[in-house]
Amino acid sequence: MITRSATTAFAPSTAAAFGAPLPRSLRQEADEMTWDSFVAAYAPATGPLRLGHWACTDAERPACRLGPQARNYQATLAVGDRIGTATASASGPVAALTEMLYAHGIAVEMMAFHQIPAGTDTATFIRGSDGSHTEWAMGLSEDPTQSALRAVIACANRLLAAA
Repeated sequence: MITRSATTAFAPSTAAAFGAPLPRSLRQEADEMTWDSFVAAYAPATGPLRLGHWACTDAERPACRLGPQARNYQATLAVGDRIGTATASASGPVAALTEMLYAHGIAVEMMAFHQIPAGTDTATFIRGSDGSHTEWAMGLSEDPTQSALRAVIACANRLLAAA
């Protein structure tokens, strides 16, 4: 896992620790931020939207045809004070989560998706839009799928804050 102190600048040489450059439109702002301020801004740990349990409920189902196939996903979502279970059938976890959010009145359209190695973790950068605002967000996890899901939730929270 990548760790930085509050005084470590998120400079281009530090960005190299990700194994690849940051998305172009995010680099300049990131260059001027400490690691802690970057994480606080782009991967907020708090917000009105939170993701709990996540599962593909039919991952063991054998494929019956070639190519991508819809899978069924289930999540525990908290929106403000309400906590509930959401389900969706989609071709992948990110599509399923954005469908679940849309069903709860939260629009997140993916404008850009970048996933890069970050030491033993995977960093996912998402630029999303709600139709009025556009925001970058980051998710970080050892599991690439969890990294992407965290980035979607962070993006949705940033969009909700901008509204």
